[in-house]
Amino acid sequence: MLNLELYKVFYTVARSGSLTKAAEELFISQPAVSQAIRQLEGQLGMTLFNRGHRGMELTAQGGELIIDDVEKALRLLSGVEDKLSKLRHSAQGTLRIGASETIFQYCIADRLVEYHKLYPDVKFELTSDVSPKIVEYLKADRCDVGFLNLPLEADDGIVVNDTVMLLNDVFIAGEPFRELQGKKISVWDLQKYPLLLMEAHTVFRTSFNHYTENLGIKLQPAIEVDSWGFMKKLVAEGMGIGCLPREYAQNKVALGTIFELDVEPLLPTRSVGIALPKNASVSYALRAFVNLFKPKKNF
Repeated sequence: MLNLELYKVFYTVARSGSLTKAAEELFISQPAVSQAIRQLEGQLGMTLFNRGHRGMELTAQGGELIIDDVEKALRLLSGVEDKLSKLRHSAQGTLRIGASETIFQYCIADRLVEYHKLYPDVKFELTSDVSPKIVEYLKADRCDVGFLNLPLEADDGIVVNDTVMLLNDVFIAGEPFRELQGKKISVWDLQKYPLLLMEAHTVFRTSFNHYTENLGIKLQPAIEVDSWGFMKKLVAEGMGIGCLPREYAQNKVALGTIFELDVEPLLPTRSVGIALPKNASVSYALRAFVNLFKPKKNF
């Protein structure tokens, strides 16, 4: 197996012309330098230095034959180390971020703008998909960081670090159901109305089903949708009563096109969390991005 340290010792001795000077530069003992040279000579099957009164001189049929290639290789490796060091200590490269379209819109977009102002050299690669898919992308090294709808089943391949946004699911309605506005409604009453729900096999739907099962009630959707934006549009058009996070409905509620129903009991609070691949190295650029989502401390 190639031992780069032996070649570093060889190059340092060749450049300094002295075992003593090489030992001082490498912060090792002179016997250790001599041993490294003998070991490399043994591996290559040739003598690399003539040891004379003028110091260590490269042999014509050994050291001189390889010195230029060794120098090029060490410079190349030094460049690689510098590049990796910059990635660890400065914001460069590309950040691969995975999240649902809605999380990008309501949770990440403003932070992306803020981050770009701080670190304009960093590029973004955005992957939009449902949370279970983002988990798979993290494990397959297709994303550096994922923003997930929680709760999800535990997965040994990822680490969920922080909650960055709380989601409070509520029922909303449009003009045809205006008589319900301001009234306290039991969830059992909703069985009389057409219901719009996010499609099955989503994190929301799993949470919603647990909510209804615990109450001993079964609410069947009249329409299943695949996006919160589409749901809000259908609700505003009077197609039925929808259920979605209050945080995603606030703009429409403020416009008056839809309104929130006062339904009891309340649905459980959900959240959006940041996830990273397990045991993955975290670059400076990624760490700086994740830190933007941590609560600001007031002093």
